[in-house]
Amino acid sequence: MSFTQICNDVFTKVINDYHLKDDVDALMKNPYDKECIENKLYLKCWIDTVQWHLEDIIRNPKIEPIEALQLKRRIDESNQDRTDLVEQIDSYFRQEYANVKPAPDATINTESPAWAVDRLSILYLKIYHMQEQVNRTDAEAEHIQKCQAKLDILLQQREDLSLAIDQLLTDIAEGRKYMKVYRQMKMYNDPSTNPILYNQK
Repeated sequence: MSFTQICNDVFTKVINDYHLKDDVDALMKNPYDKECIENKLYLKCWIDTVQWHLEDIIRNPKIEPIEALQLKRRIDESNQDRTDLVEQIDSYFRQEYANVKPAPDATINTESPAWAVDRLSILYLKIYHMQEQVNRTDAEAEHIQKCQAKLDILLQQREDLSLAIDQLLTDIAEGRKYMKVYRQMKMYNDPSTNPILYNQK
């Protein structure tokens, strides 16, 4: 089974699990052992799924300003959690390919494998929710047609991205490419680098 086939199984399960209650405060029940990569993929996609719905809620034009601020801070925290998970997944890949000696002409990729997996997780959410739009019975035919056209593109994009990720991992495993991971250096969450925060001391 390829890595993206594993992702397919996990991401599909996460999104279906979440929509059993469709509640941003629902308790996550990760069914995978903590030591396996599926556990991290499940948690990553759960964070993405909850954040997807938080982004919907905060766009309510009737939302109270205090609630919107609370949601914005929750989204910021979610983004940090998401970044942390991506880095953990990249650590898994680094360990997985630690004994591979890159070829002399090996090249570097524009992004790490885990950041590509991050995009794949979001793509699964786009597909799920675009399919919801296609299935609507209360929408005009023109809306359904437009959403179906978008869904077709998203499905092709998932196929292409999955292939690209698997090819990248094969290239790393065979030494044609090598991983070089740069940790995300977010400054606005750090009280020592955000001037609004450190000037309040």
